[in-house]
Amino acid sequence: MNFILLASALLLILAGAGFFTNALEHIGHRLGISEGVTGSIFAAVGTALPETMVPIIAISFTGGTHNPEIGSEVGIGAILGAPLMLSTLSLFLVAAYAGARRGWYSNLVPERAGLLRDLSWFLLVFGLSVLTLFVSHREQAARAGITIVLVLSYFFYILVTLRASEGLVATGHGTQAEKPLHLERTGFRASLFIALLQMAIGLAGIVYGARLFVSGVENLAGSLGVSALIVSLLVVPVATELPEKINAILWVKRNRDTLAIGNITGALVFQGSLLPAIGISLTTWKPTPPVLLGAGLTLLAAGYLFLIVRSGRELKPIYFLFNGLCYLAYFTILI
Repeated sequence: MNFILLASALLLILAGAGFFTNALEHIGHRLGISEGVTGSIFAAVGTALPETMVPIIAISFTGGTHNPEIGSEVGIGAILGAPLMLSTLSLFLVAAYAGARRGWYSNLVPERAGLLRDLSWFLLVFGLSVLTLFVSHREQAARAGITIVLVLSYFFYILVTLRASEGLVATGHGTQAEKPLHLERTGFRASLFIALLQMAIGLAGIVYGARLFVSGVENLAGSLGVSALIVSLLVVPVATELPEKINAILWVKRNRDTLAIGNITGALVFQGSLLPAIGISLTTWKPTPPVLLGAGLTLLAAGYLFLIVRSGRELKPIYFLFNGLCYLAYFTILI
């Protein structure tokens, strides 16, 4: 029964994310912004919503149970598990798909300045979040200050990214919506209002699906006798990040590498700043061994890619084998 609940919740989350991201592409097209902004901000936020809503629902409502400790564990696991998945398994899967189609030594050609900006910003904010694990829960003033810094850093990142968009659009890198709005199939005419309406419908589906998913994770953890933290570190991110993986693979298939990789690295910035801010504010946020292992491998995988991009070398799918090995090591140690 738990698996049926999880599967149903996942389908609802994916359907909602599909509506949301399709609407965002049309909004980006109508607003005349670059692919970098659409990938790193619009698509990243849209496809990050499933794993964003899971910890929020878990922490706020404890997944329909009356055990705040379990809700906190699910929340922390989802918050820290999502950046781990993105920086390791998600990037590897996208690169593996590109390698299978184009060759493992072919070039991936995302917009390099935007990629470097995303990675450097993520390493900064997520590194601060990890250091906060060692700040005592009794130090409320310090934790509150760090939370404010993390929130403000993401909005500053948006401003910097939007400013860079103007030059990219002028050089022919504007966003193009290749598929019609889903609501057009029901008779609506495409417009900014209809795109916003579709976005709201998608968000509603994601929120409700996340609520069901948290309940399923907690029930599954109880029936298997496994820590909710371990289940949420392994199961929740894998399942809820499917929208990023699917969208990125589809974009790679169409040779739109900026959208594909920007979708993932932009989500890294979002989940490395705003989500830890929630965790620091509303949970114990303490350095347990599984948490430290996941955080360390996340920083290792993202830092490795940052160094490659900064060196000026062309990105090749073969390079991302290291990211996949980081996730394999994490999975093996936890299991």
